Amino acid sequence: GVKRAITQLGREDGFNKDPSVRILVPKQLRKLSDTARQLGAGKKVDQFELSMNRAAEKAIPAAADIFADAVRQMTVQDAIDIVRGDEDAGTRFFRRVTEDKLRAKFMPIVADATAKAGVTKRYKEMAGKNSGLTKLLGGGESIDLDRYVTDEAMDGLYHYVSEQEKDIRKNPMKRSSDLLRKVFGK
Repeated sequence: GVKRAITQLGREDGFNKDPSVRILVPKQLRKLSDTARQLGAGKKVDQFELSMNRAAEKAIPAAADIFADAVRQMTVQDAIDIVRGDEDAGTRFFRRVTEDKLRAKFMPIVADATAKAGVTKRYKEMAGKNSGLTKLLGGGESIDLDRYVTDEAMDGLYHYVSEQEKDIRKNPMKRSSDLLRKVFGK
């Protein structure tokens, strides 16, 4: 399920064309982005959103090794708790043991991708130089854009890991390995 989620999200338009996980302008900037659209700058807002989604798509493949390590470090009790647990027990386990490592791995990838994206780079520069103006326009504190995109990427990944887990538990055809068929076969 993890592999499928990484494959689905870690490609071009994995986030951008998926309404379930698409990364939108941060809530704190929605008034500003709505105003920009009304003033004819909708294309810039779209480019900004696209750059955030592209950054998330670039970060996702780095999750594979972190999840593989989590599986290797799983205890027998962890496995029992997952098998006997709720329909998202495995996802909650993965979130608990991978979240900090994922954030540390994703953040530099996201920062690099957003630094290279023109409209996102301009937002970051404006936020850094004009934090007072950014707070005024955004209606709150300036936003750590890289943290925002990283958190959204992680939420999207865990969303699809959870969806895959639910499918594996409910649908015998989704149990694609002998181990899954043995564990969830009953």
